[in-house]
Amino acid sequence: MAYEVTNPPVCLVPGVGGHPSLWVYKDTDAHATVSGADYFTNGAALGLKTNDVMIVVDTDTYTCTIHHMLTATDLSDATLS
Repeated sequence: MAYEVTNPPVCLVPGVGGHPSLWVYKDTDAHATVSGADYFTNGAALGLKTNDVMIVVDTDTYTCTIHHMLTATDLSDATLS
């Protein structure tokens, strides 16, 4: 599938003092799709920034992963550490 601007990620906690914001995105797209290049086509307009943190919820598989933004449109691969 592809990102639809009618289902944008939501900022849960805005970053303060230069710290990253925390976002959540819920969709049926697989995590590998969401972390593809330029997935969030309107990321900059939404306020996504490099190093923001995003929780991605796949509603088809009932899984979630944590990512950080590489750019305003690209997520990292899922990581937990």
